Amino acid sequence: MTKQTRAERRRERARSKLAGNGWTAIIVGVLLLVVLPAFMHGPIIGTLGPALRPAGWTALAIGAALLGLHYLVARKKVVPQAIERTEPSAAAVKVARPMATPPAAARREPVLDSELSQPTPSPSVPAPAQQQQWSPAVLAAIEWRRFEALCEALYAQAGFTTRSQSHGADGGIDIWLHSKHSDVPRIVQCKHWRSKPVGVKEMREFLGVMASHQLKTGTYVTSSTFSADATAFAKANGIHAQDGAALLKLIGQRTPEQQAALLAVAYEGEYWRPTCASCGTKMVERNSSKNEGSFWGCANYPKCRGRTIPKSKASATV
Repeated sequence: MTKQTRAERRRERARSKLAGNGWTAIIVGVLLLVVLPAFMHGPIIGTLGPALRPAGWTALAIGAALLGLHYLVARKKVVPQAIERTEPSAAAVKVARPMATPPAAARREPVLDSELSQPTPSPSVPAPAQQQQWSPAVLAAIEWRRFEALCEALYAQAGFTTRSQSHGADGGIDIWLHSKHSDVPRIVQCKHWRSKPVGVKEMREFLGVMASHQLKTGTYVTSSTFSADATAFAKANGIHAQDGAALLKLIGQRTPEQQAALLAVAYEGEYWRPTCASCGTKMVERNSSKNEGSFWGCANYPKCRGRTIPKSKASATV
């Protein structure tokens, strides 16, 4: 609330006095025209009545004029105050302007590393051609998250109730399978490797996951192959090892409609661009001055510090 000046206080007192005089004149007029004649009787009313009427009407007219003048003066005061309240002060505008136009630093793309020669994503990452039928080229073209989604859709077609998560720590389990014929769930680990075979080390880790959940069986699926040691270890420990060839054979046993649905799952969205395993967003291609060359990095860096994937090693993503 702003503090009134001395002149404003004087004007306020004058307006109040104007209103008071107006109402006083109105009351006098009512007394002369209505109240006094009501108490006068006999010859008195005949003598004073005609003399009171002009004075009463004059008092009413003066009172109405004074009240009308007060209304006009008060209206002139209210309008500027209303305008002043709707217009922001200079200080408010000065504070608001920086918020309306964010600084250039806030719009800048995140920088991965001080050693990067080109921190911005590559504008043209070619998408592999989409196949019309299932083949090893489909498994080679898609990224790890599409591969997991494909496996989950395949098990759902087989009648399982599936449960998975798109990113984050999964405890070594990519897909949970539940069947109405059994109270014991099944677990699936998916490994999207294009050329590198899954070794016995990965199988031992999966067996440890099975033991932690007190499960005697599990399924390990890869788009690649298994080493001989890994295959032998899987058979000896209740692990169903399914490589890329076995996966394609299983897909080939589906109906044409089911195969088309699985192909749509595999090629959904930017199927070739890796997904960040930490936050679940698509990664972007970046260039480094190091001898690794270009690599995939999380688009949310530095907020997300998910591991990068060198393009030369992108065949072993997750």
